[in-house]
Amino acid sequence: MQVEEEILNAITDISDETFKALINVSELKTVKSGTQLVKLNETPNKVYLLLNGLVRCYLCTEAGKEFNKSFYLSNSFFGSLTALMKNEPSQFVFEALSDCEIREIDFIKVMKLAETNLSVSKLYNKILQRFYMLYEKRLVDLISLEAKDRYEELQKQIPNVDKLIPQYHIASYLGITPVQLSRIRKKNEKN
Repeated sequence: MQVEEEILNAITDISDETFKALINVSELKTVKSGTQLVKLNETPNKVYLLLNGLVRCYLCTEAGKEFNKSFYLSNSFFGSLTALMKNEPSQFVFEALSDCEIREIDFIKVMKLAETNLSVSKLYNKILQRFYMLYEKRLVDLISLEAKDRYEELQKQIPNVDKLIPQYHIASYLGITPVQLSRIRKKNEKN
């Protein structure tokens, strides 16, 4: 639990009492690779702190085509935020790409805590700010960078990305085909 407390304190200072209150509305879990933590069209009620492992978030079309939206590494919060806030079915699937250790947090109970606990409210606001900044960076990258540059940015964000994530998932995240990604990799190897 010390790691979890350090993660939260790196975001904003919280007291031992607040940490205990957050632990009381959550559960530590281990999930296997391939586990869907949030399923398509499921109305979620949990948000997650990824303590160890790798998770992807993707959109699945009616035709079954998948589009990767994001990858989450250890020490990351994730969840289908719009679905949680609006209490509606999720448009996204969150799937473990490796065996993961997670802290599953009851969203409604955390929101109730935030109403009376300023530290929890500040923590929630800081996490939302981080989500927004990551979303904005991803949007800017998609709009303004060439595929090669997006790939290089991903390599900076996730060291050893090519060993951790299958090529077709990386290509989908970059908005290109696996063949295009293969060409980018070959050009990078030559340089």
